[in-house]
Amino acid sequence: MAQARFGTSQLTETLGALNILRRGQPLPWHRAWRDQHADAFHGFLDDDPVTAAIVAHAMSSSWMADFMTVPPARPNMTLDDEIVALESLPDERIRADLARVRSPLPPELRGPGLAGRAAALLRWVWHHTIEADWPRRQSVLRADVVSRISRLGRDGWAGVIDDMRPGMCWLGDGRLQVEERPYPPCDVRGGELTFFAAHCRGGWVSWRLPDRFGIVYPVTGIFAGAPLGTPDPLRRLLGDARSRILVQAAEPISTTALVAATELPLGTVGGHLRVLTEAGLLQKRRSGREVFYWWTDAARALVAGASSF
Repeated sequence: MAQARFGTSQLTETLGALNILRRGQPLPWHRAWRDQHADAFHGFLDDDPVTAAIVAHAMSSSWMADFMTVPPARPNMTLDDEIVALESLPDERIRADLARVRSPLPPELRGPGLAGRAAALLRWVWHHTIEADWPRRQSVLRADVVSRISRLGRDGWAGVIDDMRPGMCWLGDGRLQVEERPYPPCDVRGGELTFFAAHCRGGWVSWRLPDRFGIVYPVTGIFAGAPLGTPDPLRRLLGDARSRILVQAAEPISTTALVAATELPLGTVGGHLRVLTEAGLLQKRRSGREVFYWWTDAARALVAGASSF
């Protein structure tokens, strides 16, 4: 676990979106996004029975076809880079993985070219439903990663892992329970373990044997968050703009996201962030091109006290 890391992945985000699109009953916070794209997605499948059969057999409530879920070899790979290995797989390997999820396989999956169809499916989901929104999504994902890294230093692995996904918990002594289902234990010592935040329903486990493993978990604050109220005592103490910024930073949030949430100019937000950080109310950490800010213990106590009046 000392070498475990956190990251984001375009392929992982695409698989999460594909799973949401194929399900008939999305979670409430997924519904608006799914409604926006579901008709086009089902139209795409209606025009291609082979791809529709791949979707039907690639995912179930308990398993996802192994060929689709390989963790990326390095950070910040593009979707095209991530699916290079998939496109080179033989049809028999694709069929074997699909049959493990759901059998028997239909006639549509007995022909050649299955790897190319699967790759085209992932590219369609990426380009039509995610790509335009990827900068905002990645900001949300990185904020979750920053939050968990900061929590690791404060609460240890139990504080980071226990609320990641259903059935997952820290057992201590270097042991991590990923599923409630009684799958055989796996020794990943000496391998590479990465936790991937994603906009997804429940998460999954992925691997490329013998030494690359990934755990995907649903990002917090999925798609949208409820607006936060600012206590009047806090507003009187700090001023309207500064108190609004502080309240929004309860969990890690980027400067860009704060501008969008408060509708204040970028320069104004930056100035207030500097003051709040120098006052010991915010801490910050860089992730990629963005800097994320979130409460210190002093801020948490200040907001709690102001809310009690």
